[in-house]
Amino acid sequence: MLREHFDMDSVSTDRHFSKDERLCGEIRTTKLFANGKGFIVYPLRIVYRLSDLPEKAPVRILVSVPKKKLKRAVERNRIKRLIREAYRLNKHQLIEKVAEKGMHLHVGIVYLDDKCCEFPVVEEKLKTGLNKLIAGLG
Repeated sequence: MLREHFDMDSVSTDRHFSKDERLCGEIRTTKLFANGKGFIVYPLRIVYRLSDLPEKAPVRILVSVPKKKLKRAVERNRIKRLIREAYRLNKHQLIEKVAEKGMHLHVGIVYLDDKCCEFPVVEEKLKTGLNKLIAGLG
């Protein structure tokens, strides 16, 4: 019934944010923050590291909002949702660059501000950060 009203074949799957694109696991996370390179595009800190192991997705990300900065879980969850959405909408250039070079990349995005931002601000800063990351990969 859904196929009659909506052409499922025309849906672009690259706009999804699947489970395979999320960075999980203590070992990977520890290696990312211990050995990764990073930079700040306020209010975001972006840490990245080339992965040694083949992964299901060329780029895997982790989003973190420290409890020290935003006390209320509602605010932390909202910021994480905004960051994930901004990444989902703007990830295509990064994924193309990483896949073109045959690499696998782990990225950590940490929110640094102590107050909530609106989506346009988060998206603009994330775009800037992703462009800087792409330039850093060469």
